[in-house]
Amino acid sequence: MKTPLKVTSFEEYQDVYRKSVEQPEEFWAEIAENFLWRKKWDKVLEWNFKDPSIKWFRGAKLNITENCLDRNLNALGDKPAIVWESNDPHEDHRILTYRQLYDKVCQFANVLKNNGAKKGDRICIYMPMVPELAIAVLACARIGAVHSVVFGGFSSQSIADRIKDAECNIVITSDGGYRGTKEIPLKNIIDDALVQCPSIKRCIVLTRSRTPVSMIKGRDVWWEDEVKKVETQGNPDCPAEEMDAEDMLFILYTSGSTGKPKGVVHTCGGYMVYTGYTFANAFQYNQGEVYFCTADIGWITGHSYIAYGPLTQGATVVMFEGIPSWPTPGRFWDIVEKFKVNILYTAPTAIRSLMSFGDEVLKGKDFSSIKKLGSVGEPINEEAWHWFDEKIGLGHCPIVDTWWQTETGGFMISPIAGITKTKPGYATLPLPGIQPVLVDENGKIIEGNEVSGNLCIRFPWPGMLRTTYGDHERCRTTYFATYPDLYFTGDGCLRDADGYYRITGRVDDVLNVSGHRIGTAEVENAINMHSSVVESAVVGYPHDIKGQGVYAFVVCPNKHGDDELARKDIMMTVTRIIGAIARPDKIQFVSGLPKTRSGKIMRRILRKIAEGDTSNLGDTSTLLDPAVVEEIKEGAL
Repeated sequence: MKTPLKVTSFEEYQDVYRKSVEQPEEFWAEIAENFLWRKKWDKVLEWNFKDPSIKWFRGAKLNITENCLDRNLNALGDKPAIVWESNDPHEDHRILTYRQLYDKVCQFANVLKNNGAKKGDRICIYMPMVPELAIAVLACARIGAVHSVVFGGFSSQSIADRIKDAECNIVITSDGGYRGTKEIPLKNIIDDALVQCPSIKRCIVLTRSRTPVSMIKGRDVWWEDEVKKVETQGNPDCPAEEMDAEDMLFILYTSGSTGKPKGVVHTCGGYMVYTGYTFANAFQYNQGEVYFCTADIGWITGHSYIAYGPLTQGATVVMFEGIPSWPTPGRFWDIVEKFKVNILYTAPTAIRSLMSFGDEVLKGKDFSSIKKLGSVGEPINEEAWHWFDEKIGLGHCPIVDTWWQTETGGFMISPIAGITKTKPGYATLPLPGIQPVLVDENGKIIEGNEVSGNLCIRFPWPGMLRTTYGDHERCRTTYFATYPDLYFTGDGCLRDADGYYRITGRVDDVLNVSGHRIGTAEVENAINMHSSVVESAVVGYPHDIKGQGVYAFVVCPNKHGDDELARKDIMMTVTRIIGAIARPDKIQFVSGLPKTRSGKIMRRILRKIAEGDTSNLGDTSTLLDPAVVEEIKEGAL
């Protein structure tokens, strides 16, 4: 017996949801029947949130790429799987059918094997948004290697940290990449990282930008040369490695409230079921629809909703190398028109950025193909929601405002397109199988509606993280130790009179900048590495485009040169250590920071100053030096 992946009415959603809570194992077993397994499970679920230990579909055998590729060949072999649009609108787009994608994944999987890769190896991928990035990801999964994709905007130090943490032995990169007017020297950045990474035995380099790069004998090989070798060997197929449902599929690094990024681990079986199910259901995907997800595969959105979820459902996915505002702010709309996009899934940051160019840009654009819209990365503000609804959806497209995280693997609380009644700014209702609760500071569950608290999940779901790589204790303390027997999301949330959920933002020291999580500790560590800086504190503040901007308070008594130059030097330091994504938007030089007598920085006060809300800073008399607050207030930017 299998439960269909899609519900067809709100009444059916309510029935399915009720079943998923009352008989979760039976529910997920029926959903899992929609996928291809080499061997079925012995047990659907074993779990406890204390250790934590979560095992889904225990004893099952599969390979996720057989679900993404092999099983689609008969019916959909000639249908487009990936439609790729270049950064440069004058460069030809590329279409890979399911058959062509299958062939290329098998080919590159054989390249990996020829270069010493085997099941269980960790492989770092640092590439531009080209089809070969998706091919590399799927090829790793094909042979049972664990991929660790690093977003193309991270610095060499960030890459080195991730390679060392995962003990990768192969890195896959490109000579360079394009984003708008920028050419990014990816291979040079990798070379700088690999100085610190003796575990890397092979670096496979794709030709993209034809930038001159150094190629080190014995370590560096060209992608194209390696593919030619496979072609001459004459056996294009690569049988998929049999994986256990709980074998590792990938590691993806995400910022935490300590300086060190943590490697979130997702496994094969549960993640496959969850991403396929949530994609099909939330977007109500119909065969033949063209789906455009504007995320980068370097983030979880690209993993779950470009590479894996849609391909398990035989979807056609548009993949875009560039940015929404280049060469004109109408670029997204040109792509929508060119490929007759039916489903557009993007981020509030992109929406706000495009709004800022005014409605003139929209004139003459054809939005008639769009049937469904989606939002991801952060809560969408009402103004952006209405603009998206009226100007892009022309008032008749449901907006699927998805709340989820790197750690959850897929959508958790989200409207189902055309079925859930939406409200601007609300993630609405939990998807089947998800049991959210709100708790107070003491972990007591808050019942009823018209309440707010910290958002937790009380029961496991197949797509959830299993551990943080090499440090299970960190996984336990971050997600499962705050409130006993609950997964803590780190988000504040309110539940309205209709039982709808609205995410109100992070409750820990993590910022949400342009939909990407950045730990304050990580940015502070980078600022503090500048030779003139004694100490710093970083907080978020409301930013028109990014949602949250980064405001840094910096103690820097021996500034070299003028303040403006010192600011630029500090920004350059952060860019060098983490990447431009974490660069502070504002830097205020201060003589000291507001601290308790035990030395704890009172970020609450700094946050209010950064937000311009200085009327009620609370009692500052208990601080070590209350006068410093007045000085910071007066110097606020």
